[in-house]
Amino acid sequence: MNKEQETQPPPPRAYVEFKKRFPAVVEAYESLGKACHWQGPLDPKSRELIKLGIAIGSGMEGASRAHVRIAREAGATEDEIRHAALLATTTIGFPAMMRAMRWIDSELDRQ
Repeated sequence: MNKEQETQPPPPRAYVEFKKRFPAVVEAYESLGKACHWQGPLDPKSRELIKLGIAIGSGMEGASRAHVRIAREAGATEDEIRHAALLATTTIGFPAMMRAMRWIDSELDRQ
């Protein structure tokens, strides 16, 4: 495990409970995630901003909030995180972007 992997925040309680019930499934899922994460040339901050954009585009609040936290851990500034959300405007629409911005602001306020 490298230093970047060690700085990840703990997973949500629901994920921890799921892992207790279905350890083989989570092991396979985490293995695939690590392979995808470390395969390419993108730096951790860029990867997390991209993952945030994907979560926003998918309308996944929990994943969006998680990637805000992980992006901050990877060195993204609040302005960079908000810019990632703003870029979604022309793809998913203004109301969806505004919903994501509320998630982001709420998560950043917690930190």
